[in-house]
Amino acid sequence: MTAKYAYYPGCSLHSTGSEYDISFRAVCEKLGMDIQEIEGWICCGTSPAHSSSRLLSLALPFENLCQAEKMGFKDIIAPCAACFARLRTAMYEANEDAEIASQISEALEKPLPKSMNVLSPIEIFCNREGLAEAVTKQLPELKVVCYYGCLLTRPSKVMQFDECEYPMAMDNLLRSLGIETLDWSYKTECCGGALAMTRTDVVLKLTHDILEEAKAVGANAIAVGCPLCHVNLDTRQTEVEQEYGVQYGLPVFYFTQLMGLAMGLAGDKLGLQKHFVSTDGLLSGV
Repeated sequence: MTAKYAYYPGCSLHSTGSEYDISFRAVCEKLGMDIQEIEGWICCGTSPAHSSSRLLSLALPFENLCQAEKMGFKDIIAPCAACFARLRTAMYEANEDAEIASQISEALEKPLPKSMNVLSPIEIFCNREGLAEAVTKQLPELKVVCYYGCLLTRPSKVMQFDECEYPMAMDNLLRSLGIETLDWSYKTECCGGALAMTRTDVVLKLTHDILEEAKAVGANAIAVGCPLCHVNLDTRQTEVEQEYGVQYGLPVFYFTQLMGLAMGLAGDKLGLQKHFVSTDGLLSGV
């Protein structure tokens, strides 16, 4: 029986992170996975909500959980790391605090779902049988560092995703498809996503440090699972190079794009043409 999942794209995957949406859908179709976008989904609130109102930051994610339950789903895939974090945080806080759960229910004017599973696509793909059989193309030229960012694993008691400080799920997933990933020490360092519009000087410094370490260990590409991280590492890379007088030229892939390539999907079906740092040179020989 084919597993069915509700799909919560969030704002980024319908806008600046559309390559993630395109490639995620393409991989799911290739693997025969049944995903259905949540009808009437709304923004999860991300940093603006939880920085200003605890109740709002919890009510917004729960509205999406309620919509998924209404559609008959218990399992929800949230690819964006920020959305994933907010949905899991809302469930955690409601389970821990009956009073705040009551306030959320009152604000939404509906009962809260009792048992919902919010999942990262990395979890789903890692546990899927027969993944290696879907590989039709070898990518021997790639030497990838997996960048998880600061949201996928923290705080560990809430996220319960992989090992908090040194996760390996994305690495193991890509390795199972024949893609080489390298060990490095910046897997969960922050890129400054929340400061992207207010303190670009801080963002450039943090992004520079990440790119420096990736180059230092011999990587020629970076894999991410967060549209906020992708924006900083991809769109700001030229700005970082100019600020620090360096040259990186490191393509930044969503891990789903690398999965799609290994499964023989064409680059234009995975959104590669949308990247600021071109992937053409790296992929020309594969």
